[in-house]
Amino acid sequence: MNIGIDTGGTFTDFVWLDEQGGWRIHKEVSTPGNPAQAILSGLAVLQVPDAVAIIHGTTVATNALLERRGARTALITTAGFRDLLAIGRQNRPDLYALVPQKPEPLVPRPWRFELNERVSAQGDILTPLNLAELDPILAQLQAEKIESVAVCLLFSFLRPTHEQQIEQYIREWTETSDALPLSISLSSTILPEYREYERTSSTVINAYVAPKMTHYLANLAAGVRPRSLAIMQSNGGHLTAQVAGEQAARTVLSGPAGGIVGARYVAGQAGFDQIITFDMGGTSTDVALCPGRLPISTSGEIGGMPLCLPMLAIHTVGAGGGSLAYLDAGGALHVGPQSAGALPGPACYGRGGSQATVTDANLLLGRLDAGHFLGGAMGLDGDAAASALDQVAQALGVNRYAAAWDIIRVANATMERAIRRISVERGYDPRHFTLVPFGGAGPLHACELAEQLLIPQVLIPVTPGVLSALGLLAAAPSRDYAQTIMLPVTPANLEQLSTLFTPLATQAQADGQASGYREMQISYQVDMRYVGQAHELTVAAVAGEWDSLLARFHEAHQQRYGYQQPDKPVEMVTLRLMAAAAITPPPLPRLDPAIKPAAAASLGQKQVWFNEQFWETTLYDRGQLRPGHTFTGPAILYQYDSTTVIPPGWGAEVDKFGNVLLQHLLSQ
Repeated sequence: MNIGIDTGGTFTDFVWLDEQGGWRIHKEVSTPGNPAQAILSGLAVLQVPDAVAIIHGTTVATNALLERRGARTALITTAGFRDLLAIGRQNRPDLYALVPQKPEPLVPRPWRFELNERVSAQGDILTPLNLAELDPILAQLQAEKIESVAVCLLFSFLRPTHEQQIEQYIREWTETSDALPLSISLSSTILPEYREYERTSSTVINAYVAPKMTHYLANLAAGVRPRSLAIMQSNGGHLTAQVAGEQAARTVLSGPAGGIVGARYVAGQAGFDQIITFDMGGTSTDVALCPGRLPISTSGEIGGMPLCLPMLAIHTVGAGGGSLAYLDAGGALHVGPQSAGALPGPACYGRGGSQATVTDANLLLGRLDAGHFLGGAMGLDGDAAASALDQVAQALGVNRYAAAWDIIRVANATMERAIRRISVERGYDPRHFTLVPFGGAGPLHACELAEQLLIPQVLIPVTPGVLSALGLLAAAPSRDYAQTIMLPVTPANLEQLSTLFTPLATQAQADGQASGYREMQISYQVDMRYVGQAHELTVAAVAGEWDSLLARFHEAHQQRYGYQQPDKPVEMVTLRLMAAAAITPPPLPRLDPAIKPAAAASLGQKQVWFNEQFWETTLYDRGQLRPGHTFTGPAILYQYDSTTVIPPGWGAEVDKFGNVLLQHLLSQ
């Protein structure tokens, strides 16, 4: 038995398949100062037995990066490359800024050190490493109270010997001196790929967050003992807590990744393969496009810094239920990215918040209900919400209801742009996809977003407010491996791919066995490009069918860029291998079909704002809806973990799993 626990900005979510085979869900207010506190409180409320294994989605690494509260980190690199972090690329973060501001490197210049060693682009040692050069560096690290060291030497992905020698020397030095142990991150372990700046940045990010992540996981593991603890990583799989501490950079999208896995699992069971996921929480919104598969990317960015580890292609915007509404100097209304967070939270939470948020707007317009929030376990203060919105209304010169509707429209516009970016801008037509909203606020806004994007249908999962926690239970233990090869595509080179992949596969099986898995399922990919291009496309490969790689690459290039050049030479840049343990996802319970009509689940009616006016709207207890029930909007569905808004012009049908399929009636 497993329990999925996802820590968010406002709530920490729990999903547990108990001994009787029933789903139990719970939401605990997050404790940002100590995320483990909310986890331990939730486990106590649910009375989870010691035999249950925990799979955890965490924001510790993400927050440490975004808030610049990681470890005191140093960088050791090849002579001449200490300023690489500051130089970066020529990309302008703000195209129209006269004086663009780049984020400061995580490692300040005085803590960046050089060694006189050199490996060639072919992997040959040109200048041997002199370990004695480390002595004055280590003395300075001790004097500066450095906690973590990133080691990134030129071309170490071809020959990691020098980096490994440095690691061994540092460990021996700390053991024989009174210095504190140092966390060490090697680029040849974290990202053995070419592109010096991206490799250095990714290694530094890992070094920066690893000590904090290790400390957090050690304390959490002690608190939940004897239960085992696994951590969700950014690629849609999970790994042991020990490896997550060592390679913390792999967890920066831990929570959002769980949501995508959960959405794809639930939608797949319901018969929908082409989906757009829409995760709207309290602080931000995460969107992703799944064209029949998880959208894995190897070129990401966080906080303006490249992080080139395998991760789900998630686009995040600062629009959530707690996003703050304000007017700028020119009188224009903005919503987010600043958030009220868990504390004090929106004004309606009654915890001291006084500035209007999206949640306050939804409450005032009747879309949320003060007596049905969290199943009635948490009341909302409508007067506080109205008072906060009156401030915005006065500044805009409108009434409070118009101000609330403006806030929702601005937030929707931000989220709509995010969905267009991952679909239209990448060559996909959103009209061919199903929108799957989740998070506490996702179902509140999904239909209006779908209508703007011409998405014909929306699938509301049974437990949308805790779907990220459910996704943790559907994810498999997995590890990623990569190696740059830089070879032209020729029949001879294609034939030797099996040999080139063998070391990666051997390492994957060894790591799987060390984690307690007898056999790992292996999948292969190759980064490819036309000769002369600066960036690659990752192409799926099938062992023994390497000859099909070239055709697959041309098709992928056509899809992504709208053209292909079959006569142009192609090169293979990096080999990628994913190893996943075979698991059986938890079964989704099926509900008994409806005996009574949907009206039997009605809680009455009330006035709810849609399209510039109030409408008489039917209210439903979603827990009483059964497969076969159909009804039309306007309607509101109440449940413990979320609230679903169904505008006029939409029809609803409940499927055999209890999901609600919403379709725009004019699109049928």
